[in-house]
Amino acid sequence: MAYALGIDYGTQSGRVILLDLSSGEEIATHVVPYAHGVIDTTLPTTGENLPPDWALQHPMDYLDVLHQGIPNVIRESGVDPSQVVGLGIDFTSCTVLPVTKQGWPLCLAPEWQDRKHAWPKLWKHHAAQPIADRINKVASERNDSFLSRYGGRISSEWYYPKLIEVFEEDRSVYNACDAFVEATDWIVWYLIGKEVRNSCTAGYKAMWSQAEGLPDESFFQAVSPEFRDPGAKLGKTFFPLGTRAGYVSPEIASKLGLTENVAVAVGNVDAMVSVPPVGVDKPGSLVMVMGTSICHLALSNNEVRLNGVTGVVKDGVLPGFYGYEAGQAAVGDMFEWFVNTQVPSSYHEEARAKGVSIYEHLESLARDLGPGENGLIALDWWNGNRSILGDADLSGMLMGQTLATSVEEIYRALLESTAMGTRMIVENFEANGIPIENLVACGGLPQKSPLLMQIYADVNNRTVMVRASKEIPARGAAMFGAVAAGEEQGGFSSIAQASQALAAPVLTSYEPNPDAGPVYEEMYQIYREVYEFFGRERVDLLHRLKQVRLQTAR
Repeated sequence: MAYALGIDYGTQSGRVILLDLSSGEEIATHVVPYAHGVIDTTLPTTGENLPPDWALQHPMDYLDVLHQGIPNVIRESGVDPSQVVGLGIDFTSCTVLPVTKQGWPLCLAPEWQDRKHAWPKLWKHHAAQPIADRINKVASERNDSFLSRYGGRISSEWYYPKLIEVFEEDRSVYNACDAFVEATDWIVWYLIGKEVRNSCTAGYKAMWSQAEGLPDESFFQAVSPEFRDPGAKLGKTFFPLGTRAGYVSPEIASKLGLTENVAVAVGNVDAMVSVPPVGVDKPGSLVMVMGTSICHLALSNNEVRLNGVTGVVKDGVLPGFYGYEAGQAAVGDMFEWFVNTQVPSSYHEEARAKGVSIYEHLESLARDLGPGENGLIALDWWNGNRSILGDADLSGMLMGQTLATSVEEIYRALLESTAMGTRMIVENFEANGIPIENLVACGGLPQKSPLLMQIYADVNNRTVMVRASKEIPARGAAMFGAVAAGEEQGGFSSIAQASQALAAPVLTSYEPNPDAGPVYEEMYQIYREVYEFFGRERVDLLHRLKQVRLQTAR
């Protein structure tokens, strides 16, 4: 018997699973909430108020996932640690942190713990948007070819906007760090004791490609005149997904209750790692990794440089294909915002009386509404627009309220808005020669919200398939860990082989409701018009609102 560990790092928590490599059974699972959560108001060490659009995390929360989660699943499963042969990591990206030459986070050193730029920057840290704007402007003016790999716009969520932000705002932190590293690579570094960076995050988040490398130094100097040697903190060597980075070091193996024979795969991204475990191994499907945000992934045999994607990378998702990424920046966290701040206490009391969560209660009420009955359209831009507009300065909108509008009507409108945002992305792919025949949903939301999945099927007029695993990213990470172990240790020789053996079975499929189609078609056309007006024609309106907020923030 052979087993692999998969560790999935999300926005609010990390989860560890132990996967049986012969049966595909998830033997044990343990979730570790981050003690510090998302740090977006005050710095933990000083209480300093963080500026708007900041989002940090605490690196010890990441280590807690390993030190609590791994021993827990080993203990719960009763598996002999010697039977664990592989380990894989995935992470929300681009989440990055400055570290020393030994790989230790700068913010954990006493002399740097009070400097906010020394802390890990979470993917949704958007304070570097002005730098992303400069990158886009310079690349467009110079007609640099790399920009077209990213839909014509670099996001503030990515590597170089965040790195240049540190460089320009706290040069001493920049100079003190020996590497500015993706959190997924840092965890691998911690486990094996050496730096091994993956090609996936370099390709999707750091403007690197195997064929072209990084943009040249003159480009970066045009963005920030004193910024030189763009590879100094990134590194210059990147390894493909499925590569064995090394083995768990003796010191860490002892702490985690593992042996020194556990092969560790290079780091991965929570979205990309989710494709093999849902059984997608060829073009035609759109994989939706649904949680606080959505990452949309599509495969193609060809490279198409199209607007509206966040990246196209050769072998970036599966070997032999071009992997396309798009996304929506606010989904689950938009629903959470609504529940936490807008839902009256009476609804919470009703949910408690029924013995259900507030989400289940709202869903039951929203399910009783028909398509269009709420008379509302929402723009799902609570955290900016990732695709197609690539504009983090946009904000959300709700239209059509009256004095009779109910809480459940608004909740349904928010659900519908995310489905309509996905349809914009689907239509953009198809308009550029990348057909999307069906949707495959995974992540935290699909099994929690049948109504949401049915709305996606109805709005997109496509089958939505949900696989029978609540831990798809962690399952995928474990599968890559099995590939790192190799066949000789009870693992697999390739991710394709692992996918054929270990893809989660289909739980359920949602078919479009023909009665809902005409109403949703009308609503979608309204959504498109509002989307175009506030996202392109009069984008200045939402930008000006944000500037007012920033100028008056206290």
